[in-house]
Order: sequence, then structure tokens, then C-alpha cells
Amino acid sequence: MTTAASHAQGLGEENSIWFKLAPLLRGDPENPMRILMHMTDRYGPVIPVNLANQRIVFISEPEYFKHVLVTKVDNYVKYFDGLKPIFGKSMITNDGALWQKIRMPQQPAFHPDMFAEYIPYFIKAIQAKMDIWAKLAKSGETFEMVEQTWTLAADMICKALFDRDMPFNPHVVFKCVKTYTDVMNHRDIRLRMQAGEVFELSQEDAAKAVEAWVSVPPSVIAANPREDRERTLLKLIEDAVADPNVPEFDRQQGLDEIKQYLWAGTETTALTLAWALYEVSRKPEMAERIRAESVAVFGDREPTAADYSALAYTRAIIQETMRVYPPVWGLIRVATKDDVIGGKEIKAGDRVTLFAYGAHHNPKFWPEPEEFRPERWMGGAAKKQVKYSYIPFGAGKRSCIGGAMSQVENTLALSILLRRFRPEYAGLDPARINATVTLTPKGGLPFRIRELS
Repeated sequence: MTTAASHAQGLGEENSIWFKLAPLLRGDPENPMRILMHMTDRYGPVIPVNLANQRIVFISEPEYFKHVLVTKVDNYVKYFDGLKPIFGKSMITNDGALWQKIRMPQQPAFHPDMFAEYIPYFIKAIQAKMDIWAKLAKSGETFEMVEQTWTLAADMICKALFDRDMPFNPHVVFKCVKTYTDVMNHRDIRLRMQAGEVFELSQEDAAKAVEAWVSVPPSVIAANPREDRERTLLKLIEDAVADPNVPEFDRQQGLDEIKQYLWAGTETTALTLAWALYEVSRKPEMAERIRAESVAVFGDREPTAADYSALAYTRAIIQETMRVYPPVWGLIRVATKDDVIGGKEIKAGDRVTLFAYGAHHNPKFWPEPEEFRPERWMGGAAKKQVKYSYIPFGAGKRSCIGGAMSQVENTLALSILLRRFRPEYAGLDPARINATVTLTPKGGLPFRIRELS
């Protein structure tokens, strides 16, 4: 087996829930989520399904989300089988006391008080992206929006959290991410390995993609700092690695934590921003309202942390985007003990899928849920929402550490980019959805860009 192929161990294994769900989600070529929605309509909010030799339980009610994520959180552990080649032993794959030990040294970097320090670096990354968009506007060429937002999100994280300019080609890394996230690539590799086939893997293959990905964190650490800032996430990680009181946080742990932020943080932020641009490109009145708000709030100067709070409509666009297109459509946990949810028995070892997309689109909780309405998040409307009916970042103590920061990044990016440009969606209408590990646009989101006079 080649070195690249060795990274494919565990990808697409028959026991992987991603591999098992793939055939089920193929039934609707436009939006595979509708199949699961029909199932919940017909069979209720707790649905045990036997797929091959594995029992998977789909849950779609907020009160049951609370049960798994909050009330009995210690009885439901994270599921990341098949994804450890990209996340390693990072915080995102851990639970219990070890998870707490790993998370605690990093938590200060995500305190809301830190956002004011990060915002200038978010803006520098957005300005660099605008230089690229100006060239795309002149050429008139069509480009892939998710790739553009992914590379922007990676740049924001490198500059703000790591005090680095990107020491890698983000477009190459983006292609690696997309290759790995398509779980059907894993299946092809597994079948070839099972057949004893000796094969070389191209850059587009999942195993080669993982091999390229492994080289990214060391390149970040080795890169020259931008400003030698002391208050960065990278400094906190390096301090934890050097701390003899936390032996679990070794050098590999540090590398894996960087992987986590450059994958999970970048992917979810990028998808939200791309879907938001898709929606406002189809509704020009929303784009105009965002522009008017930015003029009223920060005018011709660069926005600050105080301005973020005042960008109420732009922020609502981002929140509504995460409702309609939750980047993580389903949170997966493994039951460690027998339990009962909604009158249905849960057995130890069951894979429990919290169907976030289903709750986000349920008319019981969201009037006319298929309508894109940012006003749901403005004024007193948000206070009427059913708790746990909206979980784009999970819930409870294991909710996403960077969720609040992601909203700041996307709100500022949307506000600033639309001040100068008019993105024009150039694909199928409506865009199709591809549900793998994340909720991605099937075939991408092709755009052209126009620069405003």
C-alpha cells in the first residue's frame, strides 16, 4: 500500500454512519433532506432505522435534542468514526474529562471580549478578498462561491487566531477538503483496498487529500508571525503543549487542534456565507437593505466591535441562513447506556442522529419554514422561538467553541463585500443540496461578480 493509501484506513468502512447514510440520502437529487423530512412526518420525531448491521435513531424534536445534548449529555458521546484522519485527537473528537482538559486552555481565545481584537484582522482578510473579486469583476468569469468563502474564512482564522498569513495555497487545501467530505470517495477506496488492488492515488483522491491536509498545521506553526501578538489562540495552544501539568496536550495534540479550526471552523463559516450570498443575490431588496445598514452604521470607516452589534439586519440574514441551511445538518452521538426517548427504546451503541435540518424546517416551530425571512431574528420575534429548535452550533456544554465568532466573521464579511460588489448567482435555481458530513451545494454555487459604481 502506498503512503497516501495508508491515510485511507477507516475511510468508508462499512460501519461508518456516513457510508450507511449515503444510499438513503440519494433518493431526492435536489434535496436529500426531504427524504428524512418525509420520514419524520410519517413516523414521528423518534425513528429507529436498521441500516446494515447498525441501528440508527433519527430525532427531530427540540425537547429530545435537549435530552441528548443537555439533560443526559454524559450518556451520549460524540461520533467521529471515519473523520479522525482529519481531526486526529483534537477537542472535537473527545468527551468527558479529557475533552475538558483540552478545551479549557483554548477557551479564553473565544471569549466575546476578544472579538474586538480580532475584527481588524477579519477586515484585512476581507479586503484581500475584495482585491481578488475586483479582478473577477473585470474578467467577468464565473467562479465557485464556496471556494471563495472557504479561502476567505481560512485567511480570517490564520490572521486573527494564529497571527499568520496563510502559509499554504488555500485553493489546493479547499479541494482536499471537498474531496474528503464526499464520503462516496471513501467507499471507492475501501473497495479497492479490499480487492487487494495496488494503486497510486491522484491529488483528487480522498487518501491523497488527507495526506496533503496533514502538512497544513506544521506549516502554520513554522510560518513567520505577522506581528508577534501575545493574545492569540496559537500562543494558548503552544503554552498548553509546554505545560507539564497537562501531559495530554502534547505536540500532536497541538497540531490536531490547528486542524480542527482550519477544517471545522472554516468549513461551517464558509458554507454559511456562501448560502447567504446565494439568498441575497436572488433577493436584491435584501442586498440593498444590507448596504443601507452598513452606510448608516459605519459609513466610510472600518467597522468595529460596537458596529457589529448595530448590524441587526445583516446579522439576521446570517442567522436565517443557518436556519435554512444548517452547515451541520445532523449531530451524531453514540448512546453509552440504554435509555428511552419519546417512548422509544435507545440501546447502548445506537447511533443517535439529531436531525437539526428537520427541526429548522418544521412548521410547528417556524411559520412557513421554507421561506427565507431574516425578520424572524429581529425585535421581539426571536424571543418567541422554541428553545432547541435552532441548533446550528449544537447546544449545551459541548456546543461549538467558535460559534459566536463565526457569526461575527460572516456578518462583517457580508456587510463589507456587498458595499462594493453585486454577486450574481449563475447556477440552477433553486440550487441543489448535497448532504454529506456537511450541507453543501450540489455542484457548487457558480457566481459572477459585478463591481458597484
